[in-house]
Amino acid sequence: MNRFQRVHPVDRTLARTERTWVPVTTVVALHTDLAFEAFYSSQRASVARALALTLHDSDLAADAADEAMARAFARWRTVQRLQNPSGWVYRVGLNWARSVLRRRNGPRRRVHDIDEQIIEVRDQQLHRALLRLDLDRRAVVVCRYFLGMTEDEIAQSLDIRPGTVKSRLHRALRHLEDQLGYTREEEG
Repeated sequence: MNRFQRVHPVDRTLARTERTWVPVTTVVALHTDLAFEAFYSSQRASVARALALTLHDSDLAADAADEAMARAFARWRTVQRLQNPSGWVYRVGLNWARSVLRRRNGPRRRVHDIDEQIIEVRDQQLHRALLRLDLDRRAVVVCRYFLGMTEDEIAQSLDIRPGTVKSRLHRALRHLEDQLGYTREEEG
């Protein structure tokens, strides 16, 4: 197959003739760039907020979101076909941040202050209770209640089994209930 395809120029003032020969790879790259740009514009902020809430570190979350978006761009042909590309970006960002934290501080780290405008958590008591969850459970809660993912989407995004999602979510919600002083009403 010829690697050149006849393409009509969008702006005739830039073209010498009415039609120009453009490499197919250039046309595909332009289409890919536009599709990724739309994805980036619509998803970057929500992924960064979810990472900030999960990691409790706004700066690390922003870096993780940028790193994950760069990796998504590099693999955009594959990533755009996924059922939940933003979930993939969230997982890549979370894994990258975990690596940074391991290199930086080992398994324990100091909790950083977080910019409340980024995460938009209005209930400070809930915010503090979320921080008491371990990172794995917090990630599941953030995906479910802040990103609005289903259990299956969470499982796919975090690369864990659906049963693991249910278990982590159940335990996390029990922990949050205990921390917030909620009691389950007796069914009867």
